Amino acid sequence: MNIIEITDFHSPELDVYARLTERELRHPQKGTGLFIAESPNVIERALDAGFIPVSLLMEKKHIEGQAAHVVARCGDVPVYTASLEVLTQLTGFALTRGVLCAMQRRSLPEAEKVCSSARRIVVLENVMNPTNIGAIFRSAAALGMDAVLLTPACCDPLYRRAVRVSMGTVFQIPWAYLGEEVSDWPEPGLSVLHSLGFATAAMALRDDSISVDDPCLAAEEKLAIILGTEGDGLASSTIASCEYTVRIPMSHGVDSLNVAAASAVAFWQLGKGRYKAD
Repeated sequence: MNIIEITDFHSPELDVYARLTERELRHPQKGTGLFIAESPNVIERALDAGFIPVSLLMEKKHIEGQAAHVVARCGDVPVYTASLEVLTQLTGFALTRGVLCAMQRRSLPEAEKVCSSARRIVVLENVMNPTNIGAIFRSAAALGMDAVLLTPACCDPLYRRAVRVSMGTVFQIPWAYLGEEVSDWPEPGLSVLHSLGFATAAMALRDDSISVDDPCLAAEEKLAIILGTEGDGLASSTIASCEYTVRIPMSHGVDSLNVAAASAVAFWQLGKGRYKAD
């Protein structure tokens, strides 16, 4: 093991964990395309998915403790360790279960490849909150969705908080962006979905909305469930271009749910029969 003890919070070895922004981590000149995975379980899922570790950071007690298996799997990459007094200067370190791993990003697949054998997919339109992104991925993985597609304005699923909230499911369910520019949605993005044979279901509160448990949705061989940004929901142009407009029936005068909560309800209903409890 290549163990390197850090005694100074300002040591350059800590830059990737303490001082580079998410934008800098993604920038090839700044961070050579990196992201941070937190906690042994999340790191394990990233390793299982084939992501390559660059370095680890943890309290010394975890090297032969809860992170021993992770350390063993990472070969000779640097394992930085420091006292708890140093590490707690890293914002949010207390939430990570004491172990961080910098990992290399990799090229994303095209949407067409991600959806080639999929029957139920999720499309996120401009969802910008990393907590919501992480929660949606976790629900998608658990409740029978085959893939997640994101419009170019969405938050990065490998944003540190998104990875943590997803509990590593961002490494388990295939995902891709629908285009590279904001102008690629809703067209030509929706045309791509239609060319792949997907019926499109816009989750929105409209007078012509059908219930999420309507049998016609379950009967669709291939269905794309489209969820909109926090607050404003889906754009009118997106809704108008979809075959279905779908709502979740609610009571007590409640007319909407947080997008992450709505996603879990929709995935459970529309993914029925495609998953089972472990």
